[in-house]
Formats: sequence, structure tokens, C-alpha cells
Amino acid sequence: MDSVSAGEGDGTAPHETALRTEVALDGGSADIGRARDLAAAFLTEVRAGHRVPVPQRVMDLTQLMVSELVTNSRKYAPGPILMDLRIAGDAVEVAVWDSNSVLPVARAADAGRVGQHGLEIVMAVAQSFEARREPVGKRITVRIALADDSDSTDIGPSPH
Repeated sequence: MDSVSAGEGDGTAPHETALRTEVALDGGSADIGRARDLAAAFLTEVRAGHRVPVPQRVMDLTQLMVSELVTNSRKYAPGPILMDLRIAGDAVEVAVWDSNSVLPVARAADAGRVGQHGLEIVMAVAQSFEARREPVGKRITVRIALADDSDSTDIGPSPH
């Protein structure tokens, strides 16, 4: 993992600290797995090193969001991908930048469609979803609430 840093000027209230990590991915075939692993390592460090309660369900959902967003970036945008993960207030924020300025559009639900359900999944699971154009490319940001009373904060596989 590149780093877990805490700092100001990142959108949190003055009394809050935001924990974050960023990574540049090259757009290659190993990026999806690498991004999922980095997300898991980041949240594990946040949990263990900074004593932030991160339920297993949030770990799983964050890795799912990362996987779907990086997959879409690899599929629809040539070149590098930037991923930013942060704990801000009561949520995990996942932001993925790529070079394609075309904003994604969720398709109507269709149980018969094979594939292309990633954005539907992201929008259904995320607490919030934002897609915005940047001077070059676009940035997709999702928030996943940290609060989850139905799951433990133990590290390891979920009991299902």
C-alpha cells in the first residue's frame, strides 16, 4: 500500500481526521485484484492501527465497489487509473479517476441481460454515488457507511 495518511484540507470537519491512501494503477489486467487487495489492506490498517471500527460487511462492500469501479475504468478508458480511499466521518469513500470523460449511465434492470450490471450494483449498495467530469477524464466517488450493527469488526471471513 502506498500509505495511510491523516491530514487536514480533505473535506472533514476541523476536529475530524481523515485517513486515506491513494494508488496509481497502470490499466493492466492485474489492476482489479491489486485494487481489491489495497482496499482490504487499507481498511485492515485503519481498523488495527487507528482503532476505527470497520465491520466485515463494510470490508466486503468496499472491495466490491473497488472491483466494479476499476473494472469499468479498465474496460472503458485507456491508460492509467487513480484510486483514492479515505475514511471521512462515518463512511468509507472510494474515488476512481480514469481518462474517459464520458459519464456512466445505469441501464434499466434486466434479469435476462448477461453482464453489465456493475453500475447497478454500485448504485444499489453505496450510500451515495457521484460521477463528475474532471479537466481530463472523470471521477466516480461512492460512500459506504461504516455503521453496521449487524456484523462484528473481527478480521477474517464473515460467518456466512
